Amino acid sequence: MSLRADCEFITGRAIAAVLPDAAVKRALDGRRFEGGKLLLVSVGKAAWAMAHAAKQVLKDRIDGGIVITKYGHSRGEIEGVRVFEAGHPVPDENSFSATDEALKLTSGLKACDHVLLLISGGGSALFEAPKISPDELMNLTGQLLSCGADIVEMNTIRKRVSKVKGGRFALHCAPARVYSIVLSDIIGDPLDMIASGPAYPDSSTCEDAQRIVQKYGLKLTHDMKPLLMEETPKILDNVETVITGSVRELCEAAASACRERGYEPVILTDSLSCEAREAGAFLAAMARYYGTAAHSTALIAGGETVVHLLGSGKGGRNQELALAAAEGIRDCENTAVFSVGSDGTDGPTDAAGGYVDNTTFDRLKDQGIVLFETLKNNDAYNALKAVEGLIITGPTGTNVNDVSIVLINRAE
Repeated sequence: MSLRADCEFITGRAIAAVLPDAAVKRALDGRRFEGGKLLLVSVGKAAWAMAHAAKQVLKDRIDGGIVITKYGHSRGEIEGVRVFEAGHPVPDENSFSATDEALKLTSGLKACDHVLLLISGGGSALFEAPKISPDELMNLTGQLLSCGADIVEMNTIRKRVSKVKGGRFALHCAPARVYSIVLSDIIGDPLDMIASGPAYPDSSTCEDAQRIVQKYGLKLTHDMKPLLMEETPKILDNVETVITGSVRELCEAAASACRERGYEPVILTDSLSCEAREAGAFLAAMARYYGTAAHSTALIAGGETVVHLLGSGKGGRNQELALAAAEGIRDCENTAVFSVGSDGTDGPTDAAGGYVDNTTFDRLKDQGIVLFETLKNNDAYNALKAVEGLIITGPTGTNVNDVSIVLINRAE
């Protein structure tokens, strides 16, 4: 089989292994919500799949619910639950109106009531009730996305300008009990950072926020500045949280699929966190190092890289990572590098990620595409499209970071 066929097989198997359905059902197994109302709020890119699984378990016990997910990620109606689609990675008016409906649904609850909160990555943009104007929030989010800030830094800032982030949604639901099931999309599974921790005590401080502002030179409006000095909740006594699914499981599933395909897998890390271009160059260097092995090898790295936007092109971190590896593996026989987002979307594109092999650099060159200039313009999407290097899965229903893989095939 070809390297590209191996890529598609491994990608499909790895993502299938971290779909949230079974994980949500496990988290609800034996769980009893006795007395009072039970309301469901599900937010994030995997919100529909998580809510659908919960509905299958709890059936008519759910007295009402709301799903807020990214455009194109809903798979239809869920009985008794309203489904909203909204903007990501930048929140929009649908984010605000859907969140307002969730706040109305969970207002005035009693101590005997329950809120089942299902959280997945993307919730920071999708679940939002800003303390600043929508235009200010969109501007701030745009700055954070383009400056190279990582997800923890971004969420430290976003919590402080929100009515629902940083534990504030749990306070809103009190005295009702909140049972939170979390699909982790952040390295190390920091519960206060996933979807900006709407129901978890916040570990970040105002001092942290100020350091981030200074580090990236963020431009704050008059209304933003005092909000960054308001401390977030540090204690919440009405919440119970369980994590289900993580990037480690994604890497282990990828390793199993690689083994099925005849590769000896090596998991390099499940906490890759750097510039996408640097990660691509690193994986190309690892490909050259392992290229002397006599057997087929797969090198696996899970995590989440960042892109510092300098150009006006189209792409995402996984596409940029893959493209950045193309030159480095040019002389590596039967070698490929690919990187995918487990949610099926990479940046503001329809691709999940990108694929390159040892022929990609020369094929780009033959078409007059200069790799250095393309990366400088952050235009990985169009370059990869020209050489059939885009990986398109469509929305997957899960979100547990990214996986990047080097394949060195010695069977051909």
